[in-house]
Formats: sequence, structure tokens, C-alpha cells
Amino acid sequence: MVSDTLRYHAAGPAVARFVAQMMLMKPYIWSAVHVHVHGRRHLDGLKTPFIVIGNHSSHLDACLAFGSLPRRLSRNLAAGAAADYFFNNWYKALSTALFFNSFPVVRRGHESSSSGRHGMAGDLITDGVPLLIFPEGTRSRTGAMSPFTPGAAALSISQNVPVLPMALVGAFAAMPYGANMPVTGRPNVHVVFGRPLRAAPGELAKQFSDRLYRYVLELHDTTARAYGMPTQADFARAVALREAAAKVARQDDADADVATDS
Repeated sequence: MVSDTLRYHAAGPAVARFVAQMMLMKPYIWSAVHVHVHGRRHLDGLKTPFIVIGNHSSHLDACLAFGSLPRRLSRNLAAGAAADYFFNNWYKALSTALFFNSFPVVRRGHESSSSGRHGMAGDLITDGVPLLIFPEGTRSRTGAMSPFTPGAAALSISQNVPVLPMALVGAFAAMPYGANMPVTGRPNVHVVFGRPLRAAPGELAKQFSDRLYRYVLELHDTTARAYGMPTQADFARAVALREAAAKVARQDDADADVATDS
């Protein structure tokens, strides 16, 4: 276990991450988007290790999490990253390790081709390393949240560590899926920290995960409504309208094909 996890909390790599994050990553992101951080009071009594979770709709998300947490909490924070994508060649693995202290997560369906291993998240928690996990499993293509997978909740229960819920509001509009850079105009992005939570006695991982989902959604929508930004219901409505329009277009094409054949 030591050989696998030492770099995640050793002093040398921590210094390199500090330089990369505070002198390169954060100045760039904070100059590209206008970041507002809410709920700092919920961080006052939080101690490592813990698990940060949040909605995931943009490549900005991890940057915003690391840059918004105080250094005492982010110093050794390790972000889960897809082993089959971020660890399939040396330069992506090196950059994600440098900026995000990343550890490989084996995604369902990629077990045979990934470079990660099961159980590493638990080993990191045991070594006192806090984790950043996006329970949706992948970035949203539309801004709408998907149900959380129960892995983070199960890890919290098994390791007896709190979960810090975080909502990211405006990140999708600032850098949507497929974009390589934030949009121009320095859009507003809100990072909202909620109360650290633990599973209730007898609460199963799936139940705890669903409760975390509802809390993150509440944090997101409360902030979105306060600042006139799209809520999760707005994102879902936009998805439904696009799907309906696509269905009508497909039907029109089919009707045209029938008319041509006849």
C-alpha cells in the first residue's frame, strides 16, 4: 500500500502541486471565469480525510474544487480520474497527477484495459488523503445531473469519513462539453459547499447516495435561482425539448422517404 499511495501525501509532490495549482492553474481559471464561493463556514470544522463530491458538467469542475478549498484541505486532495482515459499514456497521467494529485478509477466496462486497481480509494483514505469524486461517473453532456452511483457513499460508510457536498453552478455554460477553453466574457461560476454529511445509522449506501444527490441538487438550484441562472429543471426541460424536436425531424424524414418511394 505504501508504494502505491506515498506520492499522494509526500512533501515533495505536494510542493510541486502547490506551484502548479496556485501559480498556474488557479490564476488562469480565476481570470477566465468570475468565481464566487459560498458556504465557507461549513469548512471550518472539517478535518482530513474526507470525500468531496459534486455535480460534474465541465472540465472546469476539478479546477474549481481545488482552487476554492482552503490550502489546509486541498494540500493532499486527490481527484479520481478515469483510468482508461487519463492513465492510458504518460503525458496525460503526469499532468493530471501534477495538477490534481489524481488516482486512477476503474470505470465499469473498462476493467480489462485500464491501468487502475480496485480498492485504491480506500487505501488513500486510510493514509489520510482526502478525495474528490464526481459520483455521476462522467461529465454531463447537457448540464443536467445524472443519478449518483453509490461508490462515494459506500466509501464514506466503510471508512467512516464525512462527505463534503459541493454544487457547481454555471460551469457548464462557462465551458460546456466539447469545449477546449472557457467561453469569452468571464462568465460567473458559483462553487457552493454544503454541510459535511455522514450516513445515518442503518442507512444503506444507495440511500445515502440518493440523499447526497438531493442535497447537491438543492444547493445547485437554490443558488441558480438566487442569481438568475438555469436550474436542473431548466436543463432537463431543454433536453426534453431537443429530444422532442429530434423525434419530429426523424418522423418528417421518414414521411418524406415514404412519399418519395410512392
